[in-house]
Parts: sequence; C-alpha cells; structure tokens
Amino acid sequence: MPFSATSRNRKHLVLVHGIGHGAWCWYKVVSHLRSAGHRVTAVDLSGCGVHPSQLEDIPTFSDYIQPLIRFLESLPPDQKVVLVGHSYGGLAISVAMEKLSHMVSVAVFIASYMPNCRDLPALQMKEYFKSLKPETYLDCRFTFNNGSPISSELGDRYMAVMYRKCQPEDLALARMLVRPGGFFLEDMNKESLLTQNRYGSVPRVYVVCEEDEVMNEEFQRFIVNDSPPDEVKSVPGAGHMIMLSKSQDLSLYLQEIVERYP
Repeated sequence: MPFSATSRNRKHLVLVHGIGHGAWCWYKVVSHLRSAGHRVTAVDLSGCGVHPSQLEDIPTFSDYIQPLIRFLESLPPDQKVVLVGHSYGGLAISVAMEKLSHMVSVAVFIASYMPNCRDLPALQMKEYFKSLKPETYLDCRFTFNNGSPISSELGDRYMAVMYRKCQPEDLALARMLVRPGGFFLEDMNKESLLTQNRYGSVPRVYVVCEEDEVMNEEFQRFIVNDSPPDEVKSVPGAGHMIMLSKSQDLSLYLQEIVERYP
C-alpha cells in the first residue's frame, strides 16, 4: 500500500542490493514494508536482476548505478528518500548521496562498505580483500588485472555459506538469479568522489550483522570506526543476507528509522 499525497510523511524507502544480486533479494522486506503502509522500491542496478545489460556493457561505476540515479531523479521534487544499501550496495548509495544529497533523509548501510570523505573509497575494499584468506573464496570465480579483482561470479559452495542463515528456498532462488558482478576499483580510486558538504551532510546508520560469514563482524566494526555513522545497530544472529533471514526484524527497524529522521 503506497503512501498517499497527504501521508504524514512523504519519505520513500529505496533498497539497493549487493554484488551479483538484484532487487529480488529484498522481496520479503518489500512485502513487510508495503503491508505496513510504506512506499518502497527495490532497484536493479545495471547488469543485475532483470536489468538487460551484461557486465561487459558496463564500463564505469556511473554506468552501474545509472538505474538508481535515474529512478531518484524521476521522483517528485518534494520526495524525500531513505536509501538502504546492502554489502557492495553501500558504495552505490554513497555515490547517490553525493549526487542527490538534498533528496536523502537518511542512508542505511547493512553489512556494507561505508566510505569516509578522507580516503579513496577503494581503500575499504582493498582492506577487505587483504583480510581474507584464499580458502574463504571457496568456488568463487574472479578476474584480475595487475593483482586487483575486476569481477566475480559467486560459486555454489560460497553461496551456501552466504545464505547459511536463510531458508533453503531462498538459496535455491539465489542460485537461479545471481549474476556476475564488477568491482569498478579504478573508479573507486578517484579522489574527491565523496565530499563532506554533500555525502557527509546526510545522516548515516550502520547495521552490523553479528554472525556474517561474508563480511565478518570484525570487519564491519572496522568500517564503523573508519567512517563513524550517526547510529549503529547490532543484530545478534544475523548472517550476511539479513533481508531474507531476519526480514521482519529489519523491516521494523527501517520503519523506526523512517520515523526518526526528518
């Protein structure tokens, strides 16, 4: 049930997936939020979900997030949004915050990258890959250039770990829908990609998934310390795909955030 024009607030929740995933991974959260009367949209970034582009057709990060930017720019001028980014989607909403900061009431980062305005956004990504042991990758397939990862394709065994806290049918769905994803490290190495007076002006909330086996709690705490947000929510028992395994809890928390931030 969407908000009417006379709703008590006009905020719109916009959900952004992680690498290789798509809008489909938010289906439970979208259902909960709409049932509670909220306006909510989950976006397919380029080459993800049902978006028609292929990875080789997406040369830059700007091309990758173009569906998100286009959607935000299509909203009414007085429409405020709550941006929600999961995993690699934290970088997507960060650049959207920089471009359209006046539209964003608050940004929610869920077990994700959350850059600061001091360093290159790629630094958090490089720290993540440095922290991983080779066996962590399991059967994922990567392409590299001069030792830096260019793209990835998630393997079945890796996805079983990623979805360990989820229902078997969620893992089965993911194995049918996940697509190869790019890292766009060259773009993430650009100076002044994010600025304090735009990206830095938007309130940020970080959601820590305490039992995440993809981006573990220690690394999530590193992100929080590296780029302190306005608020931190820690979710016990939550794995990486929290939007599927704890969709009701996450939906209720997002509703609380809608009410707290103007």
